[in-house]
Amino acid sequence: MKEYQPEGFLFGTPENTACLSSYQSLSECRKTEKILEAPCIVCNSSHDLVVDLGCMRGIIPREEGALGISEGRTKDIALISRVNKPVCFVVTDFERDENGIIRAILSRKMAQEKCRENYIKNLTPGDIIPVRVTHLEQFGCFVDVGCGIPSLIPIDLISVSRISHPADRFSVGQDILAVVKSFEDDKICLTHKELLGTWEQNAALFSQGETVTGIVRSIEDYGVFIELTPNLAGLAEPRDDIKVNQRAGVYIKAIIPEKMKIKLIIVNAANTEYHNNELNYFIKTGHIDRWDYSSEFSQKQIRTVFD
Repeated sequence: MKEYQPEGFLFGTPENTACLSSYQSLSECRKTEKILEAPCIVCNSSHDLVVDLGCMRGIIPREEGALGISEGRTKDIALISRVNKPVCFVVTDFERDENGIIRAILSRKMAQEKCRENYIKNLTPGDIIPVRVTHLEQFGCFVDVGCGIPSLIPIDLISVSRISHPADRFSVGQDILAVVKSFEDDKICLTHKELLGTWEQNAALFSQGETVTGIVRSIEDYGVFIELTPNLAGLAEPRDDIKVNQRAGVYIKAIIPEKMKIKLIIVNAANTEYHNNELNYFIKTGHIDRWDYSSEFSQKQIRTVFD
């Protein structure tokens, strides 16, 4: 449902632009409770959001700024951080300000309620959905699942290849896909690694004897783990001149499906850190009931069951 996309998806579209063009068009949208988007230009001292509609200014009262604000479940930083960004809203009324100028009264909370009732509550574990990265913390990646409603992808569910920080995989503002993992107390929980392919799918991208580029992800006493893809890493012998997040040229010495192992030899390494946020999704739409990462020859089983 396109009206329930992450904030920013509607902004700039011809339909949204037409709706913001006049008092008359905004009045029609008010009747149908149509979700619109426009840039927030000010968060005032009362934490009301001032929105530039083009034909006039709009105001989102603090209590209408987000789900959970009135109850204290959502902190006011969720409002402050919207300045200089598109916000979604429903037009609820019009009024004249102290100078007699008409302005629109808007509700972002109402847009989020519509999104929750008509979109999020109809999702089931295993559904693949588009999301937008909003901010990154050590423990995970926060995303907008629709109309500014937040969710978290924990760092251990981002990819099979371990990373030290979500910034090693994502960037703020990036549009990605995620899988609905579960629902907890009205919150939607997400995972991501299942979309990046199984061990066999990723290993099939490489051949023994090739020399390819990888990223150093972990340095242990017994060897260096080097990521070939977000869901595939190999092990090379220790070297003193290697650092985490360096880009390395590696020779593929052996691919062992029954052990899900790839043996590597480091050929060279760059002196700078490397972050590659391009993602290759093996599954892009639809629904997953079960995901088996392990190869059919391996005794070790890694799987996700959605129910």
